[in-house]
Amino acid sequence: MNWGRTMGALDGRVAIITGAGRGIGREHALLFASEGAKVVVNDLGGAVDGSGDDRTPAEQVVDEIRGMGGEALANADDIADWEGGRRLIQAAVDAFGDLHVLVNNAGILRDKMLVNMGEDEWDSVIHVHLKGHFVPTRHAAAYWREQVKAGAEVKASVINTSSTSGLIGNPGQTNYGTAKAGIGAFTTIAAKELERYGVRVNAIAPAARTRMTEQTPGLGDIVKAPTDPARFDVWNPANVSPLVAYLATGDCPINGQVFFIQGGLVRLFQPWTMTASLQRDDRWTVAELADAVPGLVDEADEAGGGSGPGG
Repeated sequence: MNWGRTMGALDGRVAIITGAGRGIGREHALLFASEGAKVVVNDLGGAVDGSGDDRTPAEQVVDEIRGMGGEALANADDIADWEGGRRLIQAAVDAFGDLHVLVNNAGILRDKMLVNMGEDEWDSVIHVHLKGHFVPTRHAAAYWREQVKAGAEVKASVINTSSTSGLIGNPGQTNYGTAKAGIGAFTTIAAKELERYGVRVNAIAPAARTRMTEQTPGLGDIVKAPTDPARFDVWNPANVSPLVAYLATGDCPINGQVFFIQGGLVRLFQPWTMTASLQRDDRWTVAELADAVPGLVDEADEAGGGSGPGG
């Protein structure tokens, strides 16, 4: 549904979107603006592996938004840097007078099999994804807490970006998958902590064509756009943004959830869940566990069906 500039679902909302110069983040920014939000477009402009610093992608997105009559600001602060994250939140407040939405989308890839992965390849990915979610959220949460203490009504939303690479697992991505699984846990815990301040925290695990997925092992050919323009492009990153925009609306009731989204498919993840069990009224021996545990795992596998969110 196209709400237009005067009836936008996000009218009056001020949103920060990290990593919004390209890919899914860019689509978020454009849709948010078309729905009436004032958008801070944050992007360092680096390469997929995090190297480099090219500020033009964020500025180009801002130009697009302004060209369609929207309001936007480009920002190149490093979201994994403590002071950079603080400046990012302050930039939104200074430019637009408030902050209602934070979309943590920025990330990098440095894929390698575990036995070949170096320390920097681990540290850099964990740093950008995990600390890059924590720092802006921490500073935004402090801002919203102060608003509540001052008597203001807060209807804020944080939308994080997880991945099936972490929630289900994907070989070659122990660093990236670990960070993305951590983001899932960060989301559910932050949701419980921040609800008292009028802040909802949710996450998406998107499947879409981006610079990252085009370089993910086994995905490059799969995510290509269909040759027939009449065919629905399930890998188009724009398919992801409406769910993020909905989660960002002021009256959305959803909190503490993680969603898979690809094309027109939206599925809800459930957190780590205990399933089949073994119980006795005494300590197990190693030999007894050797007999019993394989059956426990088989029982859980049969009950679970072994199907991931992609079908």
